Amino acid sequence: MAPGICYGRLDLPLHADAQEQTARVIGLLSGFGPATLHASPALRCRGVAEGLAAAYGSAPQFDDRLLEMDFGAWEGVAWDDVPRAALDRWAADLQGFAAPGGETGAALVARVSAFHQDLVTSGRDCVVVSHGGPLKVLRALLAGGAVDLLAPSMPIGGVEIVSSEREQAEQDAFRDQGRGAQHVAGVAADLAGGEAGEGEGYDGGDG
Repeated sequence: MAPGICYGRLDLPLHADAQEQTARVIGLLSGFGPATLHASPALRCRGVAEGLAAAYGSAPQFDDRLLEMDFGAWEGVAWDDVPRAALDRWAADLQGFAAPGGETGAALVARVSAFHQDLVTSGRDCVVVSHGGPLKVLRALLAGGAVDLLAPSMPIGGVEIVSSEREQAEQDAFRDQGRGAQHVAGVAADLAGGEAGEGEGYDGGDG
């Protein structure tokens, strides 16, 4: 996929260097576990999750609530080709506006909130392999803060551990103050074909 394209729900295969990236993620998560493995069913997350499953010795649980935001008619379209007026309307109302045939920010928050509640109920350590949008919502919920859809997302191929006392150079750790599972490792696994890091656009360009 070329840079500057909206590909939220497009089910693209993994990037050519995904095997190397997956090995890096597994390395960053060394020592984290045992944990339940949850993942978006998108191909670009499925491959990473299956790689992690071998390391954790358990099958990933694929969950549609972890899919990226549905951008409807904007999927596969260059952001520069989306009408400026529509983008302005979206920026003015991220929670209530939806691209034609897509979903609102409120719908994204609602489904990730339902997933978060399941994590709270389980109380188990877990690894979540997902996309920039769902992970930023989940991070806010685990931290007990307000959800900001314009907040920066994790970098593609990145790892962030919530409520972990382990700190590593490439991991950003913080307390969830008891709101959520014991420890949650989020993995941004949008290693899609083309230029990694160019995609959604609602937070400045994640995959």
